[in-house]
Amino acid sequence: EQLAATKGGRSRLRSRGSYLVLRELHAREKDPEVLSACHKLIQVLIGDEPEAGMENLLEVTVPEELERRLRDADREEEERWRKERE
Repeated sequence: EQLAATKGGRSRLRSRGSYLVLRELHAREKDPEVLSACHKLIQVLIGDEPEAGMENLLEVTVPEELERRLRDADREEEERWRKERE
């Protein structure tokens, strides 16, 4: 995911066909954590490029409320995985 943080990195991943590899991995992978990481990376690669000034996603300031909601969503997803494994 670090490589996908910058505009240049995302461009390089796209130009090398990484999306196709990730798509196939996502279709066959069983581990929920790997599936989640693939899904998130695919969303970054197929999404629109951020506006000017936000090219490096590691430097973007995320509003506190949005960050909280994203953490909550991740926790809920992890809880679903745990229940599915039991």
